Amino acid sequence: MTKQTIKILVEGGKATAGPPLGPALGPIGVNIGQVVGDINKKTESFKGMQIPVSVIVDTDTKEFEIELGTPPASALIIKEAGIEKASSNPGKDFVADLKIQQIIKIAKMKEGALLGRTLKEKVKEIIGTARAMGVMVEGLKAGEAIKLVNEGKFDREIKEEKTELTEEELKKLEAEKKKLAEELEKKREKYTATANEIINAMKDKPRNQIKAKLIEAEIPDVIINELLPEEEEKGKEEGK
Repeated sequence: MTKQTIKILVEGGKATAGPPLGPALGPIGVNIGQVVGDINKKTESFKGMQIPVSVIVDTDTKEFEIELGTPPASALIIKEAGIEKASSNPGKDFVADLKIQQIIKIAKMKEGALLGRTLKEKVKEIIGTARAMGVMVEGLKAGEAIKLVNEGKFDREIKEEKTELTEEELKKLEAEKKKLAEELEKKREKYTATANEIINAMKDKPRNQIKAKLIEAEIPDVIINELLPEEEEKGKEEGK
């Protein structure tokens, strides 16, 4: 029995018989339409994301099996939250809020790559990833959400493996995301104004001193780098 493995990257639910899949499978003699259909069925929940797929074909019998890789948990969180990127200051600035059902959904998608033995443990791993991205869970900071998981608050949802949200829940999450975006923009304006005041007041000081003062004022790194680029320091050094 000889097996051949074809590895490709496809958008979830959108595999086709065209390149790269068709030309790779054609010479083997496998039913390409069936392979495409099976891939799309297996990757349907990953719409909008690139998924690594392995098609393992028995070249004698033409039977095949499909193995899926999954995007990083962070990419799944970004997609589920409907945001473009994680927070640049995750400890203080939050960009989205997820329901426990969405966390369970991601944990199930990634279950083969997570360390936890139970779904409950895997759920806590995903919440931990959300923490590093500035994403809340059930309106709470990740640490507080993990505490509730430990206390059994979401045992029923986890046991029943609930992954679906009602239309009303989805609308509330969208409203919450909009509210967080507005709050983040106000914070950014405040950070920027404070940073500019410090930079202007210390314009004759070395960059490292200005940066230290900005950090002391708790200005996020992304704003410091925007307002105080490295090139400024290089230019000063070259002019000495």
